[in-house]
Amino acid sequence: MAIYTGSNKHLGGTETVTRKQTVFYGLVQKNVLVTGANGQLGQELKQLAEKTNSPFRFIYTDADVLDITDAGQVQHFVSEYSIEYVINCAAYTAVDKAEADEEVAYRINCTGAENLARSGAKIIHISTDYVFDGTASTPYKEDASTNPLSVYGKSKLKGEEAIWEFAEEWIIIRTSWLYSEFGNNFVKTMLRLMNERDKLNVVADQYGTPTYAADLAEMILVILECEEWKSGVYHFSNLGETTWFKFAEKIKELAAVGRCRLDPVPACEYKTAAVRPMYSVLDKSKIQSAFRVVIPQWENGLERCIEKLTNR
Repeated sequence: MAIYTGSNKHLGGTETVTRKQTVFYGLVQKNVLVTGANGQLGQELKQLAEKTNSPFRFIYTDADVLDITDAGQVQHFVSEYSIEYVINCAAYTAVDKAEADEEVAYRINCTGAENLARSGAKIIHISTDYVFDGTASTPYKEDASTNPLSVYGKSKLKGEEAIWEFAEEWIIIRTSWLYSEFGNNFVKTMLRLMNERDKLNVVADQYGTPTYAADLAEMILVILECEEWKSGVYHFSNLGETTWFKFAEKIKELAAVGRCRLDPVPACEYKTAAVRPMYSVLDKSKIQSAFRVVIPQWENGLERCIEKLTNR
C-alpha cells in the first residue's frame, strides 16, 4: 500500500448519535459521500475505511440510491445527510461503448460531476489518463496539454472542467489502468482467459502504468485526512511503466498459469471502437511531494491483488 510518511494519528472508536452525525471521542464526525460505491474503487474504499479508525463517517451510494445526474436529488441528499466531503468514484467507464452512447457518457461524467461540484461540499473527483492523446514520450505532468481521443476521454475532461468551475474546494486525481479484486478489469479478465484458452494476443505497443485500486483508495484517505486542503489536479498510479502485453505476462507469472501462450500484437491489429492513447504514463511527483507519500511499484500492487484473488 501507499505509505503515509507524515502525522496520521487516529483516536479510534465511534458512538452513533443520529443517522446524520456520529461522535468520535467527543468530536462530531464529518460525513463523506462516496458515489459509485459498487465499483472497483468504491468497494476498495469501503473495505479500507472499515479497517481504519477515522474521524469520518462514510455514506456509500450508487446509482440505485443517488442519481448524480439529477441536480435536485444531489442537493437534497447533501443537505439531508449534512455531507461535507464527496469522493466521486461514479463514472461511465465503458470506453468502447461510450462511442455509441455519447449522451449517457456525458450525462454521468460531466453533468454528474457538475451537480456534485455545485453541492457546496469539498470534492475529490477521479479522472483518467485518457484526457491525453498519448503523443508524449515522457510521463505526463498535471499541466500538460489535454487532447482526448475518445468520447470517454472527452466526457471525463468536461467533468474536470465542471469541477474547476463550480466547486469551491476540490481535488482531481487522474489515474490509469485501474484494477482490483472487485468488478471487471484487465487482471481478472486475463486470469479467466488464461485458464480457458491456449493462446492470447495482447497489445504490446501501448504504454502506461497499472493502478491497484486499493493503493488509490489509501491515497484518497490520506488526502481526506490532511489538515490543509490543497486544491488542484494530481496524478496517481503505481510507479513504473509497462505495456498491456508485459502486464499480462506479469499476471501470468504471479498467478502461475502455465499452459496459455501470450503473443504480442500491435494496437493496429486489435480494432476497437474508441482510440486509446499510445503512451499515457502519469508523472506522480506532485502528489508524492504534496502529501508525503511513498507509492509502490506497479508489480508490487499486482502481486498483492493476485494474492487476494487466488486466496479467495
